[in-house]
Amino acid sequence: MDTRSDDEILAHARTILRASRRAVALTGAGLSTESGIPDFRSPGGVWERFRPIEYDDFVCSSGARREHWRYKLATVPVMLEAQPNAGHRALARLERAGRLRAIVTQNIDGLHQAAGSSTVYELHGTNRAAVCLQCDRREPIEPVLARVLAGDEEPRCDACGGMLKPATVSFGQSLPRDVLEESIRLAEACDCLLAIGSSLQVQPAASLVEIAKIAGASVLILTASATPYDALADAKLDGALGSTLPALIDGALSFDG
Repeated sequence: MDTRSDDEILAHARTILRASRRAVALTGAGLSTESGIPDFRSPGGVWERFRPIEYDDFVCSSGARREHWRYKLATVPVMLEAQPNAGHRALARLERAGRLRAIVTQNIDGLHQAAGSSTVYELHGTNRAAVCLQCDRREPIEPVLARVLAGDEEPRCDACGGMLKPATVSFGQSLPRDVLEESIRLAEACDCLLAIGSSLQVQPAASLVEIAKIAGASVLILTASATPYDALADAKLDGALGSTLPALIDGALSFDG
């Protein structure tokens, strides 16, 4: 058990980040809750209101496709209206300072890009697009949702007639191979990995923490809950991310001169 005060832990984390030149951030749903986006697994989260649809069910079942699009119709507009919070903006500042190589995110809300981050790898896809399962054509999600709202319960691709699916990774669907491979490479090459707002329960994303640590990187975990990787952390910060993350990053950058 860490007996240091919160201020002492924050100061130690700042020292680590200040020395870093190849940081990588791994972000989860906890970073976006302060933007009004509910997470999936916590009490009151998304999975208490909607049944997750397996990928094979989406492909094979008309009923599952209709249910999945109803779920997206009920949840995506809220996500599209959300704005980046102070934590997202702090990570964008760290990137602009040349200290953050990339963000690897489990989030599907696009808020990192909206905050100004340019190198973002979306392990679980994005809610901001739809993709054709036949020809791989992508298009913005808004007009597709408008079609669903107008009664087109199983929208099809205008180019080839194939099934359209939200460009998020469903249960039972493989992660995008190129994104996963690049995320692993980044974890192996970083000198500091910041795990932010993630319970670190979902694999393979959570394993990036151990990959980075084995490769010699420092690990900073910022999340209110306990995680399976807390023992690997050089510092664990559990305050509200909208204040703790800017305090960490701005405190580290303030010494750059």
